[in-house]
Amino acid sequence: MIRDGKGGDASYADEGESRHISHAGVMSWHNHDVRRSLFLVLVGVLSGFSTAAPQSDARTPGHYSAPIRYDGRFTLVRLRWGAELSPPRGRIGLQDAWSHDYPQAEQSLSAIIRELTYVDIHDDGNEILTLDDPDLFKYPIALMWQPGFWNLTDREAESFRAYLLKGGFAIFEHFAGATQWANFEAQMRRVLPQGQLVRLDASHQIFTAFFPISDLDAIVRPTPQIRPGYYGIFEDNDPSRRLLVVANFDNDVPEYSERLSQELFPFDTSNEAYALGVNYMIYGLSH
Repeated sequence: MIRDGKGGDASYADEGESRHISHAGVMSWHNHDVRRSLFLVLVGVLSGFSTAAPQSDARTPGHYSAPIRYDGRFTLVRLRWGAELSPPRGRIGLQDAWSHDYPQAEQSLSAIIRELTYVDIHDDGNEILTLDDPDLFKYPIALMWQPGFWNLTDREAESFRAYLLKGGFAIFEHFAGATQWANFEAQMRRVLPQGQLVRLDASHQIFTAFFPISDLDAIVRPTPQIRPGYYGIFEDNDPSRRLLVVANFDNDVPEYSERLSQELFPFDTSNEAYALGVNYMIYGLSH
């Protein structure tokens, strides 16, 4: 459920490791060995994935489906937008741009969160919701792909605004270039008319929420070597308050780990990209 912001912190030691639990119930490991082993864990949990639909109700390795029944456990939510719109002239298939990299992105992210944190997450499926679906308020974090082609209705804008202001956190992935940025900015202005998109630097706590990431430029595609930008909108435009949204511009962070087995990207880059994805989840659950 969307939180009201209340809660406390507690810490304890377990099996000789120093750990911390936030008011969202998220365990963070203060152990650099976890970071060094992230790549090995990625290889292990992703090696058995299968995107094929299961043949029975019994859960099998690689089982993944959507939607899944809401039971209070943390569930990744992908936002479905504009699926009924006709694509702009000269472009094909933009009705389904929201589904880019599905379900590999959610499948791999949920698996690594389960392996490296104490978050009780569904790693067998996710939810797909429109921005005006009342059920969206059950989930603290929502993800959107390709917002450079996003098109909102007035009802969606109003509902999405309420979601963010009540405690929701939205992550935007996979868009690049001035034209796509202009569209994203215009749609966000309809959602949060007073909201100001500001560039985030490595000093913001979202980049140290679980794994310390000091060099944001490390997550750069081999081609065309464009420096990515990370942007956010703060509650009341106050940098001391929580982020309502974060946008990965000129980049596609989940794709690094999705393509791990294909060896399209350097291992170190894939490692950093997944660390960033985990940080986003921990931040969204604890703020």
